[in-house]
Amino acid sequence: MAGPALRKADSHASIHEAALQEARELTNVYANLLKSGDTADALETAFILLEHWETRTLAHADAEEKGLYKEISEQSPEKHDHIVALTRDHDLMRLLAQELNSILERDGATYHALQRFQALILVDELHNQEEERILPEH
Repeated sequence: MAGPALRKADSHASIHEAALQEARELTNVYANLLKSGDTADALETAFILLEHWETRTLAHADAEEKGLYKEISEQSPEKHDHIVALTRDHDLMRLLAQELNSILERDGATYHALQRFQALILVDELHNQEEERILPEH
């Protein structure tokens, strides 16, 4: 069963926006450290940023899939295809996080990793917009 914050559109949107804003800010810090050539601090920041994605956004995605999405699919079968698409967005974010872990472990702090962090932000922004459009009041 989905928690109460996931079922209320306003509080659910607030959860999304808070996590996304933190990710944007940390990504900007990472980009600035790369630009300044501070690769040691950039790498530390990148791992903090990756952990943020894993513990905030992807953990939230897991909760949505186990509770909210399951409930919506059962209550509104006509939304099944939308739920599949939203779950695919989560899968894309998980794949990007796995890639980032490999890139950071293998290559350290790079602009290639920055592109992946920026891709995570874009996928999450589009996902959140679509989720809020499709699932207005849960």
